[in-house]
Amino acid sequence: MICTLCPRNCGAERTDILPGGVCRMPALPVLAKAMLHQWEEPCLVGEHGAGTVFFSGCNLRCRFCQNGVISQEGFGKPVTPEHLREIFLSLIDRGAACIDLVTPTHFTLPILEALRDPLPVPVVWNSGGYEKPETLRLLEGAVQIYLPDLKYALPEPSKKYSGAADYFDWAVPAILEMFRQTGPYVMEDGQLKSGVLIRHLLLPGELENTRRVIDWVAETFRPGDVLFSLMSQYTPQPGATGNLARHVTRAEYAAAAAYMENCGITDGYTQERTSAKEEYTPSFDLSGI
Repeated sequence: MICTLCPRNCGAERTDILPGGVCRMPALPVLAKAMLHQWEEPCLVGEHGAGTVFFSGCNLRCRFCQNGVISQEGFGKPVTPEHLREIFLSLIDRGAACIDLVTPTHFTLPILEALRDPLPVPVVWNSGGYEKPETLRLLEGAVQIYLPDLKYALPEPSKKYSGAADYFDWAVPAILEMFRQTGPYVMEDGQLKSGVLIRHLLLPGELENTRRVIDWVAETFRPGDVLFSLMSQYTPQPGATGNLARHVTRAEYAAAAAYMENCGITDGYTQERTSAKEEYTPSFDLSGI
């Protein structure tokens, strides 16, 4: 296929076997792990965990990515849409509260094939937020929960860290399309059944970027519309330099959380700074595939 699924619009030819494009992936889904994941937001985990499927490749290639071995180095195993559905059903049989698709955008078409018949638990589209609304429209009815990052509101850090100065220009209409599809979030017995949960990772030295992200969310959505998760778990990766070589400070995160509260965002989550640990990154060993 000639791929224009994401804002990169690279037009690369991606066959079932041969990789191509910015994501450096073939058309068939490539998976690195499928597991019951306990470290998502509490509303996604349930009693046994989120049924999380980690896809390889990414259209952003962030310098601080904790999953670099799969997002940038391409580690993983190709599967057919039929086998992908079998993985979903296996996770559900093990008690998964949802099917959590991590970095799925470049595999939208085979994922839709795997989701042709509805699943008995919500499907979560867990993406970097760098999405095209027209691609998201293909998912209407197949995805119940959108879990986008809103990494940046300022072009400087988005260009510096993700090579995407236009990130915010695409993330805004993408999140609005997600909300159009789901409407205000629905929670039952502490579990999210449908809606949009926006994540933002505070980066060291980028407090102003975080404030602008919070501003947009607070100005765009009313209380009860969306959930917002302010994350402190940034972990320096090997070879990191400058601000990326350190953790977020206690003062930085306290300032961000206070700003979030002052802007009236109360539906959502903050995170303990102890979450910034390497052990929260899964071991990508092809298990569950």
